[in-house]
Amino acid sequence: MIRAYAAQQPGGKLEPFEYDPGVLGAQEVEIQVEACGICHSDLSMLDNAWGLTQYPFVPGHEVVGTIAARGSDVTRLELGQRVGLGWYSRSCMSCEWCMSGNQNLCLTAEGTIVGRYGGFADKVRAHQAWVTPLPEELNPDNAGPLFCGGITVFNPIVQLDIKPTDRVGVIGIGGLGHMALRFLHAWGCDVTAFSTSPDKEAEAREMGANHFINSRDPEALKSVENSFDVILSTVNADLDWNAYIAALRPKGRLHLVGVVPNPLSTQLFPLIVGQKSLGGSPLGSPTTVNRMLDFASRHGVEPITEYFAFEEVNTALDKLRHGKPRYRIVLKH
Repeated sequence: MIRAYAAQQPGGKLEPFEYDPGVLGAQEVEIQVEACGICHSDLSMLDNAWGLTQYPFVPGHEVVGTIAARGSDVTRLELGQRVGLGWYSRSCMSCEWCMSGNQNLCLTAEGTIVGRYGGFADKVRAHQAWVTPLPEELNPDNAGPLFCGGITVFNPIVQLDIKPTDRVGVIGIGGLGHMALRFLHAWGCDVTAFSTSPDKEAEAREMGANHFINSRDPEALKSVENSFDVILSTVNADLDWNAYIAALRPKGRLHLVGVVPNPLSTQLFPLIVGQKSLGGSPLGSPTTVNRMLDFASRHGVEPITEYFAFEEVNTALDKLRHGKPRYRIVLKH
């Protein structure tokens, strides 16, 4: 039996829950959970905000732990090896996307907490391809958020072929944005932080920002027109997108990884005449996750976290719901 914490209804409190996972699949591994981050996606799923949730619902998709059991066909992971698991637990491994190394775009990929029981538990299972060894240089206590928040902001660096000579803006200094600042600074970029909170300037600079813009100030936004190769939006709020498109250089890209509540309203003419683009991306493939972990371990990139015991899961969720963590929350056994 696996012991977990589950909600029985939308927005419900998590309570102790046990389930029988059945026979371990030939390509599956069972992870003994040591720590698990809490993500805003856990809250969205808990509330059934996306219409995907099945109850009882066990959150948790930023897992760090050790291999407790292996399926008969598992060859790349060893018992006792420390690993991580993120949003995806399985993909078909046979479609054009999986075969080309873009498993994160597989149309039948399974989320760790979508139709499955997640990592707020003592154990969790996943297909071996989506379970990534954790470099020894990374702290297992706070590495969990890298497997969702970290890869969310690292994947655009790879997909957009961002170069160390690029000027990059990051909108939002929160759970995603603070990791984006750290990765892009280590990548060698000239980084500007956009924030509605002027009191975050000093901390943003400590995390790697070379410049800081108060995004509530229209004049400050106007002062950086035609400045950026890439602007990465990590927020879940509606903004004046035309102002950020104006801040792009020709061929610049406004890239969203935060889910905004309403359809974007933009003027097309500046996009066309400046050959600018607007896009987004999901989490990365297993190969990109591995690249991220290698880069993070070599450059000392890690999330800023605070910790709760698993028994305090409801307190931790409430803190996240009210926007008070600095900057990620991790549950520990």
